[in-house]
Amino acid sequence: MVEQLSELIRDKKATVGVVGLGYVGLPLVHAFVKAGYRSIGFDVDPAKVKLLQEGKSYIKHFSNDWIGESITQGKFAPTADMARLSEADAILICVPTPLNSSRDPDLSYIESTTEEIAAQLRPGQLIVLESTTYPGTTRDVMVPILSKSGLEAGTDYFMAYSPEREDPGNAQFSAHAIPKVVGGLDPISLQLATELYSAAVVEVIPVSSCEIAEACKILENTYRSVNIAMVNELKCLFSELDIDIWEVIDAAKTKPFGFQAFYPGPGLGGHCIPIDPFYLSWLARKHELSTRFIELAGEINGSMPRYVVSRVAQALNDHRKSIRGSKIAILGIAYKKDIDDPRESPSFKLIELLTEAGAEISYNDPHIASLPAMRSYSVPALDSQALTPDYVASQDCILIATDHSAYDYESIVQHAKLVLDTRNATKAVNSGREKIMKA
Repeated sequence: MVEQLSELIRDKKATVGVVGLGYVGLPLVHAFVKAGYRSIGFDVDPAKVKLLQEGKSYIKHFSNDWIGESITQGKFAPTADMARLSEADAILICVPTPLNSSRDPDLSYIESTTEEIAAQLRPGQLIVLESTTYPGTTRDVMVPILSKSGLEAGTDYFMAYSPEREDPGNAQFSAHAIPKVVGGLDPISLQLATELYSAAVVEVIPVSSCEIAEACKILENTYRSVNIAMVNELKCLFSELDIDIWEVIDAAKTKPFGFQAFYPGPGLGGHCIPIDPFYLSWLARKHELSTRFIELAGEINGSMPRYVVSRVAQALNDHRKSIRGSKIAILGIAYKKDIDDPRESPSFKLIELLTEAGAEISYNDPHIASLPAMRSYSVPALDSQALTPDYVASQDCILIATDHSAYDYESIVQHAKLVLDTRNATKAVNSGREKIMKA
């Protein structure tokens, strides 16, 4: 059975199933199709599946042409039919892993997906979890559910963990160009998972266990969270001292060793950095330990939207206005520049806070035409407004939350009454600098 699956992988005759066709799953499908494999994509959202079946993309950096061609050529089959899981020789799980209201891990998507797999599990399949989670999830949560099939892990089927590594909008690091860490439940599972990923990505780094691979992902994101929190805290301090944090960072990063530049912002966004470190702090609490750096970083980063709103209030006050009744345009809903991914974007919290304070909110984002419904935020139904000079001039404050490259910052500053810049996007604007306040 092991040799049979290994041969299917080597000959590129293995069918690769990907569960969850979002910002991680769809790039993974692309990587394996590009490598010569047939892929079945599973998603519980019928709207996503319908779009894909029609050859339409909902992620900006994947073209309709690629999806249409892959489907026509039989290389990619999007479906909501979980009974087809039995067709896949390898099943890669890329489902959400949010936090609940108590900031505890919500594994419901992993658990329900594993239940679906258990119902269709057959001998000779390889199951790999990619969703970010706490160390122990693969072994302690998934394997007991899969055991309901009557099959034994490491003997009848094979189990591994490989943390997703995606940098949306970064063409240099597409899914196939990013090294993959892989940990197996046992040596044979590790061998098979390594063979599979080696065929589709630039490099595979095998580690000794699923737990090592799970902890690796948490470390990567905690490292970023803590360092971003440090510069966010310094931004607040330096602002009071009338010191430009951006210039300080530019100066510090000229040091050729011992320093890596991180940048402040209006809060953290994306699925990873605002969420993943708390998986580790939750695990620490279970073992009666504390993770003070993680908790403090979360507190600082979580406070940044309120800090930005206080700066909006200060800037409007300097213009003899209050937030209540002011027209405030937020530029950028995506959590980072030049992408169409709004997950956990601090812009949603900014909209909530400013609306509660009585502001008249509108927004522009060239990549997000309408505000999507979000699990954790209550925001009005708004459409992106055309960023015309008249629109800019009609607003009491332009709040730059995401520094998209498409924005003409010279024109924005020229026509705006007031600009609050949270991203240093206006650094190259020379005229009208008296209108700009950094936050």
